[in-house]
Amino acid sequence: MDKRFTHLSVMAEVAPPLVVTDPDGTYVDATFGRGGHSRRILSLLSSKGKLIAFDRDPQAIESAKEIMDDRFTIIHAPFSRMREELALRGVQSVHGVFMDIGVSSPQIDDASRGFSFRMDGPLDMRMDTSCGETAAQWLAKASEEEIARVIHTLGEERFAKRIARIIVQTRSQVPIETTQQLAQLVAQVVPANKKDPTQNPATRTFQAIRIHINSELDELSLALNAAMQLVDDEGRIGVITFHSLEDRIVKRFFDEKAHPEKALDSRLPLRADQLPQPELKDIKRVLPDQEECNANPRARSAILRLATRVHAGRL
Repeated sequence: MDKRFTHLSVMAEVAPPLVVTDPDGTYVDATFGRGGHSRRILSLLSSKGKLIAFDRDPQAIESAKEIMDDRFTIIHAPFSRMREELALRGVQSVHGVFMDIGVSSPQIDDASRGFSFRMDGPLDMRMDTSCGETAAQWLAKASEEEIARVIHTLGEERFAKRIARIIVQTRSQVPIETTQQLAQLVAQVVPANKKDPTQNPATRTFQAIRIHINSELDELSLALNAAMQLVDDEGRIGVITFHSLEDRIVKRFFDEKAHPEKALDSRLPLRADQLPQPELKDIKRVLPDQEECNANPRARSAILRLATRVHAGRL
């Protein structure tokens, strides 16, 4: 691992103990990153316990090789495929699943990854650099309408149409291939944020394009469903999110699984025993404390949501 790029995992001390309920159990860290949560989970497991981690970033996979522990396995795959990948290895169920839905500091701080507008680098933004379309490739061919939709929907950017227009106008003359190019274009048409003058005008645009390039919201929805199919009764699912789009997906998913009766027509004459059974219980929301937020600014926007699996349908 390149020591220039370090990562301080958010809620690394708090979250794992809330997910690990059986030291002898098998657990999934669906987003290895640089291993802060995985190392903490391993510290909570007995010699019989197992931890299987996932990441789609080749650099994260390389970093995982530093963990020399027979109880630990790393898999290079998106967390949306955790069920299929575990099945290939003979694992049909686990005692808990943990996810940290955030871009790691090494990804942001490495200019060559193209995630940040603070440093100039190739406009890549792929979580998995071994496959897929880069941000530059997408911006070179997407229609003005599609670019505007992505930036508005995934970045919640009011000036999405302006941004899309200047991108399309500029690319007809010169390719948009670097982070600084894109950031400067956005700055030309997006006024300073009056509520937060320190916020870079390109913040929302970069977020939106990154989410789109990596299908992050779809991946999250698939991963939540996969976790539901994997976790045994009384096992826990824990998810840390960092912005409202992700948190909304997790919150709604947990609520739907905990209260399936809400989806029914209230006019239906059903007895209590005819109502669909909840699949999750004990829904909790946990925030990092002020001490952690002071030590790690990334923690300020973090929300940990927890749920306990019930009626998994396995013996």
